[in-house]
Amino acid sequence: MAEERRLSLDPSRQSRIAPGLERMADWPWWLIVAILIGLVVVFQVVTNQRMSVIFGAIAAGIGVTIRVTLSAYFLAVIIGLFVGLARVSSNRVILNIASFYVEVVRGVPILVLLMYIAFVAVPLLVTGINGLGGRLGIETALGAALAKVSTRNISNELRVIIGLAVAYGAFESEIFRAGIQSIERGQMEAARALGMSYVQAMRYVILPQAVRRVLPALGNDFVAMLKDSSLVSVLGVEDITQLTKLYAASTFLFFQSYSILAFIYLTMTVLLSRGVRTLETRLSAHRR
Repeated sequence: MAEERRLSLDPSRQSRIAPGLERMADWPWWLIVAILIGLVVVFQVVTNQRMSVIFGAIAAGIGVTIRVTLSAYFLAVIIGLFVGLARVSSNRVILNIASFYVEVVRGVPILVLLMYIAFVAVPLLVTGINGLGGRLGIETALGAALAKVSTRNISNELRVIIGLAVAYGAFESEIFRAGIQSIERGQMEAARALGMSYVQAMRYVILPQAVRRVLPALGNDFVAMLKDSSLVSVLGVEDITQLTKLYAASTFLFFQSYSILAFIYLTMTVLLSRGVRTLETRLSAHRR
């Protein structure tokens, strides 16, 4: 008993134990728990025939989810870049138009914006295209083609891609604006002093540095868009959320169906989040 007490009070022993406890405290315990839960779900899918059938029915929509996310995010980054440049423009007209777009879009829920674009903006756009075709004359090939455009030619998937791109374009624009304004003013002045135009200085000096600084934020928004892509199910697009709703409603297996759906989304978002963390770490090391 005295020996155990002596060892417990031994400073050298405590100094050896403390670093080990600190390393264990730094472990990503949440990730370990998530992996264990994932292994349980995978085991159920592999060994349980009913769970396997449910997974097969839902997994058919993964391709749609990924396609919608990638397409919408690509367009959102392009919109955000140009609107972000407009937000730092000295032209008051361009600045106010860009600010109007950002404030309006950010003030409307994404679900409402998706429905507005799908059921209001797209029909109005088609009407405008038809009117342009009538002005050109239906006797011309272009005029006849424009006059025949119908809302049926625009799929729901394309509508939700446009809606998500418009919605996230406003958020990306603020990220780009913050990144551009974080670059020291002296760099623009030095570039102009070297004979560069404003466009050249922005393209070759300011933007490359700003993009490197905002890449982690852009990555986080990509993860957020992957989750928000589930909203497209309200328009009948057959992504994994819509297929899960249909399957659960027809079989009444709500617990199993939505558990697998949550597992699929969790797997994709965790993988993307770890990728974003890795990118942040590399960028931080590169800056040092």
